[in-house]
Amino acid sequence: MSDSPPARRQALYGRAFVDGAVRDAVTVEIEGPRVAAVRVGEPPPAGSEQIAGILVPGFVDLHVHGGAGADFMDGTVEAARRVCAFHARHGTVALAATTLSAGRAEITAAITAAAAVADDPRPEEARVAGIHLEGPYLSPAKAGAQDPAALRAVDRDEVAEWLSAAGDLPVTMTVAPEVPGVLELIARLAGRVTFSLGHTDADETLTHRALTAGARRFTHLWNAMPSLHHRHPGAVGAALASDATLELIADGLHVHPLLLAATARAAPRRVALITDAMRAAGMPQGRYALAGLDVEVRDGSARLANGSLAGSLLTMDAAVRTMVLEAGVRLDQALPLASEVPASALGLAAKGRIVPGADADLVELDGELRAARTWIAGVAVPA
Repeated sequence: MSDSPPARRQALYGRAFVDGAVRDAVTVEIEGPRVAAVRVGEPPPAGSEQIAGILVPGFVDLHVHGGAGADFMDGTVEAARRVCAFHARHGTVALAATTLSAGRAEITAAITAAAAVADDPRPEEARVAGIHLEGPYLSPAKAGAQDPAALRAVDRDEVAEWLSAAGDLPVTMTVAPEVPGVLELIARLAGRVTFSLGHTDADETLTHRALTAGARRFTHLWNAMPSLHHRHPGAVGAALASDATLELIADGLHVHPLLLAATARAAPRRVALITDAMRAAGMPQGRYALAGLDVEVRDGSARLANGSLAGSLLTMDAAVRTMVLEAGVRLDQALPLASEVPASALGLAAKGRIVPGADADLVELDGELRAARTWIAGVAVPA
């Protein structure tokens, strides 16, 4: 039996985000799928590749439905791969394939297809690193772009089926604590499932009960939950006072840039930027389907007929741009929100930072903070 060929070695040189700051004269040596060494302030090694922009850790998206005309709810491997390839070109190296409220069989099909892609990754695709079940145990009062007809009380049998379909993938479930059976579900499965509170009309007391039961995240904070009031803090107030991870849709539409900045400064190690992207991300204006609902995409937003926002058209590099250029957050503060924080939330210890031993998942941002190149496991994603 012949020995395996030696791992491919390469070196990237230029400005890079390492040790919490953007630094000059950084060499990132890659051996196979891993970062082998990081050196700062030394001359470029022979044969190294020059980075024209800024090298940053690959982005991790905790909440993405679709893109490039496809959606995980299509329930096919082809659709899942299309979504993953699209987001990889915009700097996302790993993501949680996110479902919507629908029938049991439809959700099972979506999970099964995403899990198949996770088991057979391709170089040009962001890795499916988890499943995010956004519903169906949500509040009709805060349905947002979820189909109200698909919302229901907890069914333990269908949850067991979905967990079985996910296999070893981490599973997140967005739930509303006021829905019958949710608090019991959290207490019973908090060791297996990351429960995220969202699409809820709960007050601060009920929200705190859900956190005490084991919930650890908030789904697209500020959206699809009661507004913050100084005498009635509600779910938003409970979230800000908690230790939970806080998802933020940073497109400047779902949350005002002023509040994007305020939230990031209030909870700098807990905010995870997400796209919540739907199938129209990267596509022309027009009409699109979102789990049985019609969505009109026009003037940079996706909306239902009643005017409600229906997911986003975001990519992760665009979310970083919004935080920096519109919200006024420094780049060195914004980058961990798109990489290190969500990677930690998904349990991806080898992602989110450029350090020796980490996965060689990298993004080169150009002068406009757009993803110019992405590397996944040391392999450049085709443009």
